[in-house]
Amino acid sequence: MKFDGRKAFRVRMDHRQPVNLMGSDGTWRRSCVLLDISQTGAKVEVEGTLDVLKAKEFFMLLSSTGLAYRRCELVWIDGTIAGVHFITVDGKKKSAGAPAPRQNDVQDK
Repeated sequence: MKFDGRKAFRVRMDHRQPVNLMGSDGTWRRSCVLLDISQTGAKVEVEGTLDVLKAKEFFMLLSSTGLAYRRCELVWIDGTIAGVHFITVDGKKKSAGAPAPRQNDVQDK
């Protein structure tokens, strides 16, 4: 569903979906609740201090084992709510119209 005038389709979470944000170097970690997500970014409610989110890049861990994750950068903060943008493999922001790489494409490189 598109809402808030966004280019990418976002999915709002109907239940509390726990995720973690973690520093690229692994020195910090914050528990969060995923509020909505799209191909290009997400909105999370962060538990604890937000000062570490000012890092240039960090990871959003989508699984408890850390095997599913996205590389992120902070876009905005409003109280305990933060918006993040996903960064692609080549270091650029993912455009809303760009298809996600297929598994075979990633393995062939």
